[in-house]
Parts: sequence; structure tokens; C-alpha cells
Amino acid sequence: AGRRTSEHPAAGSSEKMSGMMPPKKAAGEYDAGATFHRIRITLTTSKSVTNLEKVCADLIKGAKEKNLKVKGPVRMPTKVLRLTVRKSPCGEGTNTWDRFEMRVYKRVIDLHSPPETVKQITSIAIEPDVDVEVIIATPDAK
Repeated sequence: AGRRTSEHPAAGSSEKMSGMMPPKKAAGEYDAGATFHRIRITLTTSKSVTNLEKVCADLIKGAKEKNLKVKGPVRMPTKVLRLTVRKSPCGEGTNTWDRFEMRVYKRVIDLHSPPETVKQITSIAIEPDVDVEVIIATPDAK
């Protein structure tokens, strides 16, 4: 009396039914025929690495919420700009020098996304000392 009977042979089994309707897409998933752009976002700063890392994390979190393919952040080598100058304005006296340096930190994030979501991802609140450069390549030719 507790047995379940059914006319369909696959009813109640956990096997995948191949001839049925395709599964529904979750919010943020796109058709395979949609054109995807390769987007390279370059973030640079010379003041605060923590602000740079925060902006990177926000961008990646926003892209992953929309189920996009994300690569990065790739940490590029830090550029150290050095300037050595004489302390004395007139050139006389003991040869004493001041050494100044500025470090430039850079992160690169690559995204594959349709064109309409590019603006949504990059419209996050960006720290004032972080420079953002967005390069959009042509869609992948297949």
C-alpha cells in the first residue's frame, strides 16, 4: 500500500531525462548566443594599497553576483620611482642628499560579460585615490 506506482519508466528515479525541457536559467545567466566582451579593468594608486584592494574586492564581488567569468586581481609589480636631490639650494657646503620615492601599485582584472552589464559593474563607489581604466575589446569571434 505504501509503494508508489507510475506509468512513466523514469518517474521517481534520479537519472537525467534527456528529452525534457532545458533547465531554467538563474538570474544573471545569459544565452550562449549572446555577445560577450572581454573587459580589462586596470586599477592603480600611489597612496593606499588597502583602498586598492577594497575596490578590487568590490568589483569582483559585483561580477560574481552576476555570474560572470572573472580572472584576477592580478598583482602587477610595484613601480618604485626614486628621486635623489641635493639638500643645499646653492650647491655649496657638505654634499648631503635627500632621497624621495613614490610607489605605484597596480591590479588587473579581466571579465567576460555582455555589454549591458559593463556599466552596472563599474558603477560602484570607488575610493578617491584609486585610478580606474576600463578597456573593452571586441567580442570573441567564433
